[in-house]
Amino acid sequence: MSVAPYAADVVARLLREDLRGHTAYGAPQLDVAVRLNTNENSYAVPPDVVAAITAAVGGCASSLNRYPDREFTALRDDLASWLTDQTGVPVEAAQVWAGNGSNEVLQHLVQAFAGPGRVAMGFTPAYSMHPIISRTMGSTWIDGLRGAPTGAFDLTADAVVAQVREHAPHVVFLCSPNNPTGTALDLEVVAALLEAAPDTLVVIDEAYTEFARPGTPSALRLLGDHPTLVVTRTMSKAFALAGGRLGYLVAAPEVVDALRLVRMPYHLSAQTQAIARAALAHRASLLAEVEAIKEQRDRMVRVLDALGYPPVPSDANFVLFGGLADAASSWQALLDQGVLVRDVGIPHHLRVTAGTPEETTAFLSAMAGLGESHRLAPNSTSPLSQGVSA
Repeated sequence: MSVAPYAADVVARLLREDLRGHTAYGAPQLDVAVRLNTNENSYAVPPDVVAAITAAVGGCASSLNRYPDREFTALRDDLASWLTDQTGVPVEAAQVWAGNGSNEVLQHLVQAFAGPGRVAMGFTPAYSMHPIISRTMGSTWIDGLRGAPTGAFDLTADAVVAQVREHAPHVVFLCSPNNPTGTALDLEVVAALLEAAPDTLVVIDEAYTEFARPGTPSALRLLGDHPTLVVTRTMSKAFALAGGRLGYLVAAPEVVDALRLVRMPYHLSAQTQAIARAALAHRASLLAEVEAIKEQRDRMVRVLDALGYPPVPSDANFVLFGGLADAASSWQALLDQGVLVRDVGIPHHLRVTAGTPEETTAFLSAMAGLGESHRLAPNSTSPLSQGVSA
């Protein structure tokens, strides 16, 4: 059945006015030898975890005629236990919420606490889904600015507090480590914001926290004294479960209870709950490669610096590096050598995921082979972009 040639005009007319002209989120999914563009864990799920997941999914298959546990009670218990063990901060199941990836968790927060007639805010460059989710939920989005004496991508408590006081957002997003820069956030910034904006929900996105360097604290430490603080996390990265789609958050039980007002009924399938619980039960196997990934990240930082492409110190499983005359041209030159990295929209910069030793070698070899035409001229500036796609 053919579609009428004027269908595009009809759909454009019916589409919400605030969505017209926008493009969907997306990262290239190309069949190349070395894929280092979406911060996935390059290591396959270990065989013992595969067996456990297979058994868990098989165990719930016969009861798929029934709806899953709407409150995913056992999963919340497991997540609370994991967080308590990992951070040393006591976490109760009543403080935990989960969704199909952290993006759904973020969407629940925006639906409940932002939305039409309300303001959401973040600090560019940062995770591009924060403004996308906020805008598609009808929120007014404010791009806060980064930049501090210590570095172009840093945030200070004074700068954050001043901007939040100016715009009075209902929800503020901060990443630690930040995506796409990889920089961790000083908890003094979070504490100052919480004190200065008691009527603002402060969301700290800790999607990459398991890769942080020693001594980097989690915002969970501040949770007990601040009912407006929310910490979001994911099993996509360190747990190597990007395809499993399980994100979660920790907050005051009252915040969690508010999210029940906006979630779809039975939003976490029985299979999703089973997969996540099996992974948590075998977390030692899944997290065994985290240190290896951090080693490759640090290797990239050292070699990129030696090659003359200045990297940003990273607490994540990726590295943002600069010194490129034209990011798009260098991105294509790497792709021509079978290495896919990410152009995140920051002039003269690209982002690369820390992969296996072999993938790292392939990337660094490709970087070493770039000609002088790819280098940024001395004394050139490298401004931040307001349109980061991370």
